[in-house]
Amino acid sequence: MKTTKITTIALALVAVISLSSCNEKAKTETTVEKPETTETVVVNETPDYFLLRPEVEKAYGYSHAVKIGNDIKISGAVSMDDEGNPTAVGDLEQQMKNCYADLEKILKHNGCTFDDVVVENVFTTNMPKFLEVAGYRAEIYKKQFPTGSWLGVKELAIPEFMIEIELEVHKVK
Repeated sequence: MKTTKITTIALALVAVISLSSCNEKAKTETTVEKPETTETVVVNETPDYFLLRPEVEKAYGYSHAVKIGNDIKISGAVSMDDEGNPTAVGDLEQQMKNCYADLEKILKHNGCTFDDVVVENVFTTNMPKFLEVAGYRAEIYKKQFPTGSWLGVKELAIPEFMIEIELEVHKVK
């Protein structure tokens, strides 16, 4: 009984500390050290939204990318045309290349390259086929590979989509 109380108190303390540290991280400050002074600069955190295909994204209810300070979150790219119709149906390798082509457009819009990507998450309905063609990524990521996850899923938003790729970017100015 005494052990249960101690465990409960310890868990509550960990939760409080975790919540406190999350709240402290909400402010983004950069300390710039100069020879004679130390200056703190607050980074602009006003979100900047970007729509790659405005009509499609408004219809589905999402923004393709949001930039806050030096960080950009990019929604999952799928293989579609400008009207939102699936392309390269049944061809996972071409769908993957189409995803990267769209992601590159978003990166360029924000003055970035794939070298600035820190997280890449891939969702696919055919993991064995993706593993066969994943080597293409070495043509995309020339400097280093980002962190991320590869997830096999039952289905994506539209049945013809076989792959979806989302990114997180950090751009040092």
